[in-house]
Amino acid sequence: MRSILITGPGGSGRSTVAAATALAAARAGHRTLLLGADRDDSLGVALGVASGPEPVDVEPGLRVWRPDPARGFRDDLAALQDRAASALELLGAARLDPEELTPLPGAGELALLRALRDAALAEAHDVLVVDLPAAPQALALLALPEELRRYLRRLLPPERQAARALRPMLGRLAGVPVPTEALYEAVARWDLELAAAEAVLADRDTVVRLVAEPGPAGADAVRLARLGLALRGLRTDLLIANRTLPEDTPADSWLAGPLAQQRKTLDEWRAGHAVHTLPHLGRDPRGTDDLTALAAPGALGPDPVDPGGRVAWPVTDRRAEDGVLVWHIPLPGATRDDLDLVRRGDELVVTAGPFRRIVPLPSALRRCTVAGAALREGTLAVRFTPDPRLWPSGNVVGTNRNDEA
Repeated sequence: MRSILITGPGGSGRSTVAAATALAAARAGHRTLLLGADRDDSLGVALGVASGPEPVDVEPGLRVWRPDPARGFRDDLAALQDRAASALELLGAARLDPEELTPLPGAGELALLRALRDAALAEAHDVLVVDLPAAPQALALLALPEELRRYLRRLLPPERQAARALRPMLGRLAGVPVPTEALYEAVARWDLELAAAEAVLADRDTVVRLVAEPGPAGADAVRLARLGLALRGLRTDLLIANRTLPEDTPADSWLAGPLAQQRKTLDEWRAGHAVHTLPHLGRDPRGTDDLTALAAPGALGPDPVDPGGRVAWPVTDRRAEDGVLVWHIPLPGATRDDLDLVRRGDELVVTAGPFRRIVPLPSALRRCTVAGAALREGTLAVRFTPDPRLWPSGNVVGTNRNDEA
């Protein structure tokens, strides 16, 4: 299944573009599901069909679904109370009734991730179009599965489960309850669900499509969004220049200034992106006729240049020439002043502008020390020197030239 995740700066018209993209994919013969989480039902407004917690048919081949975060939150908390019943009784805590539960901040993001995972695993559609939140929130959402899995592994490492038999004795010695079997089972289940969502995001047929209005503000937003996506290793297939002004605008029109800014931004974008322009209709698009007039691109084929999943972070072996291994991390739009690197055990903490990611080192680099780094042409090259204490003497082997993050 082809998954197209659509985001962009606030006010860029990304929900309208998501609806137009899904409509184009469906009319090209693909079974298409349009997924969103906007409480204002902006997708339903654009399509002219109200969406809700159950999938709704828009026309043959196209369905729209807006999952209810409150329903999922109530179900999850009720299940958690059932699993923790003994602990709640021990603490004298009263159970919460479903009617008094309201979703906490972040419940909507988790509901959207779960719906994305479920839709991908169901294999009932050929194309999944997801209307993500505005770019800053979308980037945090896309990082959530990986970061939550890391937190779970740190708080309850899987290897500690070998000590399950000791828990009753430890509980008697300490005089307090220790983590029960149910807790570890719950963590394993959460990890499995997060891994499934992470796998969908990393799939070779999942791409992110950016939407922005061509102009100075749009250019800044796109530059920042591309950097955040690159740090996560996520691929973009198109940059949608939305609400473009007609080129035949009279020179004496008040639109001449905005048109000049548009041309300059489009020239810059086309130098480094695959760009598709959508016209300004002179009104807010409403209904399938307006969406058709936009002529949005539907589901494109796999990128022949990069047929893999996440963007590659390859390790090259330059021991023969320079005595180092080099880890190449693509970070388009990054500047030296915005970059920071910290080695933490077998992990590398990479900060690029406002974004931060903790990534495990490829296996060969774990036996090396960091020798330096350089940023050239949008790629960060981190140099590693083999540690003689950890490499077999006289036989420094084991590097895979295609080893990736």
